[in-house]
Amino acid sequence: MYLLGLGLVLLTLKYFEMGPVATWDWWLVLAPLGLAVLWWAWADGSGYTKRKAMERETARQQARIDRNREALGILPKKKRR
Repeated sequence: MYLLGLGLVLLTLKYFEMGPVATWDWWLVLAPLGLAVLWWAWADGSGYTKRKAMERETARQQARIDRNREALGILPKKKRR
């Protein structure tokens, strides 16, 4: 997301000819957008995106279990991680 945001900011500055970006070549301005596409392709192809989503889901599930146990007054013997 950082590369996409940077690319959009640079694209806006180049389009409206503001600051030093106005004198840069277009390929320099568009490079972060291309890098963002490469990052997304790698992240989806390698399973990184799915793995991170599963980690977030597991953390949410464990937090919910811990909250319910605490509400019932059942303290876990030992946290397993």
